[in-house]
Amino acid sequence: MCRWPLLLLCGLLPGAAAGGSGRPFPHRTLLDSEGKYWLSWAPRGGRLAFRLEVRTAGYVGFGFSPTGTMAAADIVVGGVLGGRPYLQDYFTNANRELKKDVQQDYHLEYAMENSTHTIIEFTRELHTCDINDKSITESTVRVIWAYHHEDVGEAGPKYHESSRGTKSLRLLNPEKTNVLSTAVPYFDLVNQDVPIPNKGTTYWCQMFKIPMLQEKHHVVKVKPVIQRGHESLVHHILLYQCSSNFSDSVLDHGHECYHPNMPDAFLTCETVIFAWAIGGEGFSYPPHVGLSLGTPLDPHYVLLEVHYDNPTYKEGLLDNSGLRLFHTTDIRKYDAGVIEAGLWVSLFHTIPPGLPDFRSEGHCTLECLEEALEVEKPSGIHVFAVLLHAHLAGRGIRLRHFRKGEEMRLLAYDDDFDFNFQEFQYLKEERTILPGDNLITECRYNTKDRARMTWGGLSTRNEMCLSYLLYYPRINLTRCASIPDIMEQLQFIGVKEIYRPVTTWPFIIKSPKQYKNLSFMDAMNKFKWTKKEGLAFNKIVLSLPVNVRCSKTDNAEWSIQGMTALPPDIERPYKAEPLVCGASSTSLRGNVSLELLLCFMVLGGTLSITSL
Repeated sequence: MCRWPLLLLCGLLPGAAAGGSGRPFPHRTLLDSEGKYWLSWAPRGGRLAFRLEVRTAGYVGFGFSPTGTMAAADIVVGGVLGGRPYLQDYFTNANRELKKDVQQDYHLEYAMENSTHTIIEFTRELHTCDINDKSITESTVRVIWAYHHEDVGEAGPKYHESSRGTKSLRLLNPEKTNVLSTAVPYFDLVNQDVPIPNKGTTYWCQMFKIPMLQEKHHVVKVKPVIQRGHESLVHHILLYQCSSNFSDSVLDHGHECYHPNMPDAFLTCETVIFAWAIGGEGFSYPPHVGLSLGTPLDPHYVLLEVHYDNPTYKEGLLDNSGLRLFHTTDIRKYDAGVIEAGLWVSLFHTIPPGLPDFRSEGHCTLECLEEALEVEKPSGIHVFAVLLHAHLAGRGIRLRHFRKGEEMRLLAYDDDFDFNFQEFQYLKEERTILPGDNLITECRYNTKDRARMTWGGLSTRNEMCLSYLLYYPRINLTRCASIPDIMEQLQFIGVKEIYRPVTTWPFIIKSPKQYKNLSFMDAMNKFKWTKKEGLAFNKIVLSLPVNVRCSKTDNAEWSIQGMTALPPDIERPYKAEPLVCGASSTSLRGNVSLELLLCFMVLGGTLSITSL
């Protein structure tokens, strides 16, 4: 056994909370699926401290990558050789060629090796001013890892073969460490022997009834309950609040999510109240806030959505994973609420194929926030965490905040969004939303690998652009969203008329000849999209009028009316006038987009999206 510095460790305890250097590492995660590679970390001023515990007597590799591969990565390699520790700073170019960095920015703090394991502790500045190093920000970070049974020799580290991997983490925004009493009661919302199909991706949905509580409780912490051995199978978990107008018969059977035959009751579960993703920790509410349960206004039914990732198509898997909710009758000062802001989930959210960078915006308008807050909480609400949500084409999301025409600091952002890693971000400081403020959820997409249009919708191949704001005190506002005018989008590709009245969904185009009798979706796919056309379309979409949705808890709408404008650099017209299906207008002239949105809801709305 070798040791450095003067510390003897007889037998490795992978679960130890403190490092060999004696300083604690409060955050910890398993990087591989076999329990061989553990990462712990801790912020220390403008630096991050890392601890690697790996089942090997050779070298250990760790790094940061823009894509989760070896290309253009920032890498550190360390170990103990002949009783002496080593730590070396490397980088790779776009061709994955490994080179030693002239500027060595990783600083060894501790190293140890025994007959089975190697432990290394080191620190690094968040921003090193080295072009070969990756800055560590509040965005998602794709860490890469590797190890080998031999140490680094004169020729550098040997190829790691299959002992490697990647994982997305948010190193600067982990769970807040609130210590709970061991006596705090909890209940579990977990699946029971869910059969996992032998296919790469499965989304499983199951409704649960919240336990009957005799008085008001506050949920103060939520943590994942992952079946042992399934740490790499369970990819993410979302918990939605559902309508209360059901019998307990909806609890009898789970079903694959986003399937045309899934129960209609699942479609009422729209508001996310918790999210966890692989690599993430639990979520603790601030000491003065809790999620209320047990009152008539609180959720009675919830939907648990679990994403299973089975890339090797293993057969015969049964899973019993879910969430654990800790609750108390020691009521906190404020009830937490959730507001869904961004783009109204609709087929009218359109993204052309073949584009490396397309931007969409969803608006939570000043009219909506002014009306709802003036009635409910004129002094404003306080946001303490945000979940940013898109699907597989998403590359970056920002939640922008405006007041009196001036843009304030970003509420939240993730410039390296990973669909497979989604959880609430704690804000460093609570942010107040006042009547008359407005919010923009801005999403970037990459569709270079797609030959057909990408539509807004519920499936992973559809897209979303949403922000979920956790705030207090709770008010009667659950959704604050917008969608751009569809008719002007169709004008871009040359559509002139549609058949009226609208009796089918998707609606059918009347002229010109090349689109006659096609649905608007088929017409958009028939158009020959080039990068130039896509960029021109993006510019137009960002300048279009938008229809606004401002929803109460019972899905009724706040009565916003009239027009408004954002700050000059992003000025947008808004439309909120009610129209009815079957109006007589037959051309694209005139204000018909909201009429079609209402027809969309009448003709099946969300159900129509899921049937794509």
